[in-house]
Amino acid sequence: MSKEKNLKPSKELPLGFVDRQEKELLIRDFIISNIKEVMTKYGFQYLETPSFEYTDSIGKFLPDKERPDQGVFSFKDENKWLSLRYDLTAPLARYVAKNYLEIPKPFKRYQLGTVWRNEKPGPGRFREFLQFDADYVGTKSLQSDAELCVLISEILEKCGLDKKDYTVKISSRKFTDKLFGQLKIKTKEQISTTLRALDKIDRLGWEEAKKLLREGRKDKSGDYTKGANLNNDQIKIIENALKSKTSDSEDVLEIIKIFKDYNFENYKFDPSVIRGLEYYTGPIFEVNLNFQVKNSKGQAIQFGSIGGGGRYDNLVSNFGNFDCPATGISIGLDRLVFALMQKKDFKINNTRPVVICVFDKNKNKEYVGILKKLRTSNISSEIYPGEGKLKKQMEYANKIGSPAVILYGDDEIKSGKVTLKNLKSGKESSIKIESLSDEIKKIL
Repeated sequence: MSKEKNLKPSKELPLGFVDRQEKELLIRDFIISNIKEVMTKYGFQYLETPSFEYTDSIGKFLPDKERPDQGVFSFKDENKWLSLRYDLTAPLARYVAKNYLEIPKPFKRYQLGTVWRNEKPGPGRFREFLQFDADYVGTKSLQSDAELCVLISEILEKCGLDKKDYTVKISSRKFTDKLFGQLKIKTKEQISTTLRALDKIDRLGWEEAKKLLREGRKDKSGDYTKGANLNNDQIKIIENALKSKTSDSEDVLEIIKIFKDYNFENYKFDPSVIRGLEYYTGPIFEVNLNFQVKNSKGQAIQFGSIGGGGRYDNLVSNFGNFDCPATGISIGLDRLVFALMQKKDFKINNTRPVVICVFDKNKNKEYVGILKKLRTSNISSEIYPGEGKLKKQMEYANKIGSPAVILYGDDEIKSGKVTLKNLKSGKESSIKIESLSDEIKKIL
C-alpha cells in the first residue's frame, strides 16, 4: 500500500486577489487621510456597516438559481443567504431605512470599506478592493450632486493630481430614458444588457462595445458575453446620440450652473457616461484619469474610470414606504493607488528603522538603552531582530532600506561612543551617545 503524498497548500492567490505591499499601503493611507480631512471640512458623518448583508438586501441575486451568484460571494446561514457586500450604497440604503426616524435628513455620510465582486478580474480591477463613498440621503437638491463632484476633485488634487490629470464627466439617466424611447426597447433584460454594453465603451472602445450591442463578444481569454441583439438601425441611433456635445436635460444644466458658482471647470458633459447599475434615476457622473496607465508588463492599458456615481432616488424605498431621494459618488481606492503609483511626481515618505547591530547578547541592556533614547526622539529604530554575525546584520539593514546602522562593540563601549554608519553614503563617524539622535536626524 503506497503512502499518501504529502500535498502542500498552494502559495498562489485566487484570480482577482492580491497581496499589497508597504509602498502601496502607505500611498493608500495617504489618500485616506486626505479623504477624511476633506469629508470633515464638508460636514459629512463617518459610518461603517458590516461586510455581510442578507443577499436580498444588497439586490444582487439570481432568483432562478439555487445559489445566488450574480456578482457576489454568498453562503447560506440558518436558511437565509448572506453575501459579502458588493458596494457600499445598498448597505447605506438599508441603514437609512432601519434608522429612518433617528437620523437627520438630509443625512450626509461617508464610508471607507472593502467590497467584493464575484466577476472577471482585469488590469487594476480586483475581486476584493477598498472603496470610498460619499452620499447625501433625503434631498432632491442638485446642489448636493454638484458638491459631490467638487469634493472628489479636491480629494484628487490633495493626493497630488493636477487638473489636467483627471476629468469629471457628467450626464443623466434622463438622456438614457429618452434614448431607449427612440430605440423602442421595452424588456428589462434587453435594457440591462444594453446599459452594460454602453457602460463598457470607455474601457473597450466603441467597436468592441458594438459587438455587445449586437450578438455578443468573445474577449482575449475566450470568454463569451451575450449581447443585447440590437439591429444596425438601433445601433446607429445610439452612435448619433453619443456624439452630442451639449445636454438638454434640465438636471445637467442646473448642475453646470452650480459648477459656475464654485468656479469649478474640470468637468465635461459626456452622453457615453451610462452607469450600469439600474438604480440611478437622474444625474450621473464618472471620474476619469487622463494620463497613461500601464499594466505589470509595462503595456499601456484602457484603464477606464476610477469612480463615479449619481442620483438614486428610489433605492431606500426598496426597504419600505420611504420617500428618501439620494445621490452619491464613490472611488475605487485600489484602482486610484494602482494609477498613482505610476506618477513620477508622486512621492511617499517610506520610513525605515535605524538598526542597532548586536555584537554580544550579554550587552543587551546597553543596546536597549540606545534604542530607548532614539525612540524617545521619535526615530524609527530597532535592535537587529535575528541571529547572525555582523555581515548578515548588514545585509539585513541594506535589504530593508535602513538609513544607518549603529555599531556598539567592545571598542565603542570603552570609548563611550558609538560608530554610526550612513548606509546611503557609506561614511562612518564616532558619535557620543547623547548626541546620537541629533546626528541621525541629519541623515534622515
